[in-house]
Amino acid sequence: MISIRDLNAVKEFVQITSINAMSKPIVIITQGETITWKLPSPEFDITSLSVGTTLAKEGPAYQAILQKTQVTGELPASVYGTAVTITAIPLVDDAGETAGSLAVFQQTIYPTTFSFLQMAPMLIEMLPRGFILYLTDLEKITYKQTSPDFELPLIQTGTPLANIDNALKAIQTRRPAFTMVEESRFGTPLLMVNYPLYNQAGSVIATFGIISSKKVGYQLLRMSENLNKGLSEISSAIEQLTATASQIYENEQILNTEIKKVISLSEEIEGVSHFIKEIADETKMLGLNAAIEAARAREAGNGFGVVAEEIRYLSEQSKSTVPKIKKLTDTIKDNINGVINKSNISLRSTEEQAASSQEITASIQEITALSQELLHLSGILTGQS
Repeated sequence: MISIRDLNAVKEFVQITSINAMSKPIVIITQGETITWKLPSPEFDITSLSVGTTLAKEGPAYQAILQKTQVTGELPASVYGTAVTITAIPLVDDAGETAGSLAVFQQTIYPTTFSFLQMAPMLIEMLPRGFILYLTDLEKITYKQTSPDFELPLIQTGTPLANIDNALKAIQTRRPAFTMVEESRFGTPLLMVNYPLYNQAGSVIATFGIISSKKVGYQLLRMSENLNKGLSEISSAIEQLTATASQIYENEQILNTEIKKVISLSEEIEGVSHFIKEIADETKMLGLNAAIEAARAREAGNGFGVVAEEIRYLSEQSKSTVPKIKKLTDTIKDNINGVINKSNISLRSTEEQAASSQEITASIQEITALSQELLHLSGILTGQS
């Protein structure tokens, strides 16, 4: 619910957000059952929703007031001339009582419509000149994409289906419809193809149509064959790339494991060096004790003193190598840690590459399916299917 105290802020917010919205909605605010404010849409209009008019009791805007909760509903094109989705939120006064509603009216865009808006500009660029791609609802043309320098004055957005009997045939029969049109009707010989589109309930809600000059059929067939062949080659290359990425990932894991083993060995070497240091310290102590005993024995212990001195010298030499070993093992560990970090980065990059390859493969499969359908249609255009 929205407090009527916040209406001015709500109006400003709605006006700002609607500027960047993909679908430009109509927004109304009511006081009770009467519309008191309206933000029009540059894309469509519902003339019956004007300031001062009363809400229809069966509509979501009125129901939100009645039920005191948010209500969402869809209305077919027969109500307002275009299918709309309505979301209404009740407005409350300071006492918490329902005082009106805020309702957002958006043109209902089905997945097929969204796909058409995304794909039609690309498809029309891929096709030769002389094509019109369009969508209809059950009454008129709703969206259209035309090849450069190919325009039919009688085929425009808003053209009623009474002028396009092929689309009506597809709606009525729930099957694809094909019609060859004589030059006398549109000024050029055409092939018109309409395919029925369904909602989740299985009802026909629209058609997808193709109009083409008959002369471009063979050009379309060649283009479809080349597109299909090219997509197959790209798909094979991506699959090979994915397999290679997987192998690299496995190799990187093995390398990472082996490097960790080297670090473990370096730590063992460091342990051995500590042991050498302990032996060197003990040997030095033995040398000192031997020197003391040699001094006590005087001349008789001279030879023993030389040996004791040599033992101390070897002990010092052994002890001096321990810091060198530690320095070398530390350097090895630092370098290996650097290699491990780079290996981990490489592992992550390989994982991301494999994931990207899978996404690209999925996209190519979708486009390949579309190209196969296009190949089928081109065969129809040339009479080879």
